[in-house]
Amino acid sequence: MTSQQSSTPAEIVVAVVVTRHRRELLTDSLKLLATQTRLPDHLVVVDNGPDEPARDVVEACPLPSTYLQSKRNLGGAGGFALGILHALSLGADWVWLADDDGRPADEHVLATLLDEAETRGLAEVSPVVSNIAAPESLAFPLRRGLTWKRTARELGTDFLPGIASLFNGALFRASTLDVVGVPDYRLFFRGDEVEVHRRLVRSGLPFGTCLKVAYLHPDGSDEFKPMLGGRFHAQDPSDEVKRYYTYRNRGYLLSQPGMRKIGALEIIRFGMYFLVTKRDPRAFVRWLKLARKGQREHFYRY
Repeated sequence: MTSQQSSTPAEIVVAVVVTRHRRELLTDSLKLLATQTRLPDHLVVVDNGPDEPARDVVEACPLPSTYLQSKRNLGGAGGFALGILHALSLGADWVWLADDDGRPADEHVLATLLDEAETRGLAEVSPVVSNIAAPESLAFPLRRGLTWKRTARELGTDFLPGIASLFNGALFRASTLDVVGVPDYRLFFRGDEVEVHRRLVRSGLPFGTCLKVAYLHPDGSDEFKPMLGGRFHAQDPSDEVKRYYTYRNRGYLLSQPGMRKIGALEIIRFGMYFLVTKRDPRAFVRWLKLARKGQREHFYRY
């Protein structure tokens, strides 16, 4: 742990970053966090990679910081759960969340999010998550009805209520976390953000995306494969490990309150994708088995 004294504001903002084996990306991320016009009061970095520690990277950051090295890989879900709980134990009024591969688009992101949250009375507010290689595009496509939005401009210019990307620059009130809790460690990674989003929706608390600022993240749209002329998409990662956790955790999510209605539609959609578009019946059977594991809460690691 490194400590650096700073004046204590009326409300304390603690930034939480989860990292594993990506020292250069972490360095870039922390550099932008430390140049915000409204600086975080404390930084908590959870390192899931003890064999390639990043303690020196964190200690080089000028922000007051805590380095939490886990000797077991907790995944994104466990890493954020640990980081959030530590932030709350430090007395955080606000918790600002980010992965190590993302960073604020400019120095005004945190100040703008805080202002937006106060002005609108929000329990949580997120920036737009833009493609780090092409900031005018979204890092992840967003479906609105049957239409997929792929650029920030298509979303508007002000505020998008009820929709947020939660682990890429999301700002939570501490009182909100009292209601929705921390990510489910069992999910490890993939779907943990969606599960927290589900809880946030069911809580009835006001939240959304501030379209005035952006968080930069590597492009993730290549996982969403088009079908039926692009009117629908199916998430199909190329990496076997990512497929395992994506499909298994999706099965769990679709069995939870608030998401059960789309469960049957999901079977139809992925059936069409694997059987008609991809013409791979074995892959569909694999998807069904993993989704069933999630429904049964068989959270065994890959």
